[in-house]
Amino acid sequence: MDELKDIRSVFFLGIGGIGMSALAEYFFKRGVKVSGYDRVETPLTQQLAFKGVQISYEDKVQSEYNPDLIIYTPAIPSTSHLMQHFANSGIKMMKRSEVLGLISSSEKTIAIAGTHGKTTTTAMVSHILYYSGIEVTGFVGGIMSNYDSNYIDSGSEYIVAEADEFDRSFLTLTPAISAVLSMDADHLDIYGGSEEVTIGFKDFINKTKKGGTVYLHRSVIKNFTSNEWEVVQEKYKCLTFGDKDSDIFASNILPQKDGSVTFDLNYKTRLYTGLQLSMPGNHNVSNATVAMAIALEIGIPIEKVTVALAAFKGIKRRFEYVVQNKLNTYIDDYAHHPEELRNAIATAKDLFQGKEIYGIFQPHLFSRTRDFADGFARELDQLDYPILMEIYPARELPIENVNSQMILDRMTNPNKQIMSFKEILEFVNKNKPEVLMTLGAGDIDTIVPKIKIILS
Repeated sequence: MDELKDIRSVFFLGIGGIGMSALAEYFFKRGVKVSGYDRVETPLTQQLAFKGVQISYEDKVQSEYNPDLIIYTPAIPSTSHLMQHFANSGIKMMKRSEVLGLISSSEKTIAIAGTHGKTTTTAMVSHILYYSGIEVTGFVGGIMSNYDSNYIDSGSEYIVAEADEFDRSFLTLTPAISAVLSMDADHLDIYGGSEEVTIGFKDFINKTKKGGTVYLHRSVIKNFTSNEWEVVQEKYKCLTFGDKDSDIFASNILPQKDGSVTFDLNYKTRLYTGLQLSMPGNHNVSNATVAMAIALEIGIPIEKVTVALAAFKGIKRRFEYVVQNKLNTYIDDYAHHPEELRNAIATAKDLFQGKEIYGIFQPHLFSRTRDFADGFARELDQLDYPILMEIYPARELPIENVNSQMILDRMTNPNKQIMSFKEILEFVNKNKPEVLMTLGAGDIDTIVPKIKIILS
């Protein structure tokens, strides 16, 4: 943290990113002059600009750019004029993950990792602490509906950080409390294979401060040899969650007609009954048990924890109800991995039994499509009417013979189709699906307001 104490001005390359914008908020609130660049204007950049942050949408050097520190995201290409200018300027440059790592090193940090569920769980922990009157700074990889923001800041007694495995960013963190929700293979363009992904998560666990607390899903433990597991248990206070043989688990899970869930929390030797969560799905209940356990572990009374959880409104684009009327239900979800698709579709099928479920999926990344085509096909087949869009490339160049057709070819559902944005809007307008889901992490979110108008 000493490296940041004399910083008076910061320039963000890629300031509109979900992680970057939260970090910009952190510096801005602490009196640092913040400015930045991004390719396009978004609600996140608009919020920052409204507060007084100077943001440019042109990739060109301006005379007033003379910061003490450049914070950048790997999403900015090396061909960027600003990236090239600052790289040759002599000004200190750091990745977003490195800066977050410095912040976490000198604070009581709670870090939430996992291939799936980390955004929701990070938000839940941040919210419970904030709602309970604890000083907390929360860096969340999604927009929390309660705050219309990806950032919470009521002080720095605790830092709550989403620990992202992409680019091995989570290895910069040194948490006092860590949680790993899952270790499924992903980002194979970075890791190369599933074994390397597992090694990365193990390395993250071992970044926890000695004597700290580690929460591990039961499915994670199977990735450890008996000797490795003994070492982890010697170094840390380990608590497991996920099933009835765990230290922490949910029971008596009952979906409600309004889309919420009630459940009981089994926490060590104690049972807390009649808890409520606004987000449906057993996977979200599991996430909630971890968030509640962390809050209890740091001393928040159960009465405050349960009230805070009941008030949690969820994350935008995480099984978010966009339209809910007598004729139509429209849900938008960020699912971009087969396991996430499985959870989202299974939750919808459980909630809307007997109704046909239409789903529109946009694959994210050529490499992820190549690596998980079979899994995508298997999960999309569970929909009554699966519609695919072409791949959103994000940071990648095309890979030969990798496209949405390779998923479609593996599917057995007779109603499968590939459509463009325009065709989707025409299809929705014509069919008015009773239950519709949009799924994906690309620019599929730009079609959401248009579908909302059609189905409202």
